[in-house]
This record gives sequence, structure tokens and C-alpha cells, in this order.
Amino acid sequence: MSITIDYYLSLNSPWTYMGSAPFAEIARRHGATVNVKPSKFGPIFEQTGGLPLPKRSPQRQAYRLMELRRWREVRGIPLNVEPKYFPSDDLAAVRLVIAARLQGKDAHRLSLEFGRAIWEREESLADAAVMSAAAERAGLDATALRAGGPSDAELDQLYEQYTQEALKAGVFGAPSYVLPSGEIFWGQDRLELLERALKKLA
Repeated sequence: MSITIDYYLSLNSPWTYMGSAPFAEIARRHGATVNVKPSKFGPIFEQTGGLPLPKRSPQRQAYRLMELRRWREVRGIPLNVEPKYFPSDDLAAVRLVIAARLQGKDAHRLSLEFGRAIWEREESLADAAVMSAAAERAGLDATALRAGGPSDAELDQLYEQYTQEALKAGVFGAPSYVLPSGEIFWGQDRLELLERALKKLA
């Protein structure tokens, strides 16, 4: 029986991006279904004691950059640790990811390509051409996705719904991978532990 993993992510998160491809591979190996749920981590931080990056101490900000460089090497990704368009206005991109999910398309791959735009290609998700190119790299058509999807208001309502689901599940950071049992794996550096759990479930 296929295991379903709820995947709470932020398109602006470098950790979401770095873990996206390895997570997709783990899910594929174990025949797991991934529920892609973009969430608003500003409100999540407010309710769970987290701080947005600019409000963190200099020590924590410096350590974050150190960790990004370490994991960039581990993952073999040409990631810019301080990209030009971060944070990027990602609302339109989030809507596209949700629309892809609703239409049974590969929303996970689309979210990965949006992450690549920010963290590798130095592009802004506020640019419609950037979104179209990212969708094309994911094998999708951005215009067709939006034409086949619900209204912005309905997509925004789902975005809020996923955020509330994240809070109810106990999620406090991105990315978070949640098993049906409620067990949470927070951060791309927990993927090994997630795979260990999937092996046990098998």
C-alpha cells in the first residue's frame, strides 16, 4: 500500500530547494505519494516561536550561510547562498504549484524548478517569463495550468488551508515531511531519517 507524505514547503526556502530532488528520489524508491502543500511560513513562525531571517541574531544568520555552503557541497548544487532575488515575491508561483497539484501534474518538480530559479539562476519569481521558463523545465505549460485551474481567490484559499493544516500537524519550519502517523521530519538534513522510517513502514 502506498504511503502518503504531506510535504509542507516554501518556494523561497533554500533548504526546501536543496532537499527537493533527493526527496523526490526517496519517494520514488519507496512508491510514496507526495502531497505538495505550499504554506505561509511567516504566520507559522509567528505562532510557533520562529523568527524571519532579518530578525535573527547575527550569529544565527552567519551560521545559516555557513550551513548553506556546507550543504551546497554535499548536495552538489551550484547554489548562490545570497541570491539577488531573495526573498522573491512567490505568490503567483505558489498559485501555479497548487494549480498543478489540482490537475494531477508534477507539482513537486514544478516547485523544484521555481527553487532553481531563485537559488541557482538568480531570477525573480515575480517575473512571468521566469515562471513560464521554470514550468517548461518541469515539462509543464504555465498558461495552460492557469487556464485549467480555479480562480486566484480559490487558490489563495487553498494556500491558507495548507498553512492551517501545517500548524495543526505541528509543523514549524520548511521543508517538513509528515507521515500519516503524524511523525514530522523537519529540514532537508532529515531526509536520511525519513527514508529510514519509510523502510520500516515497508
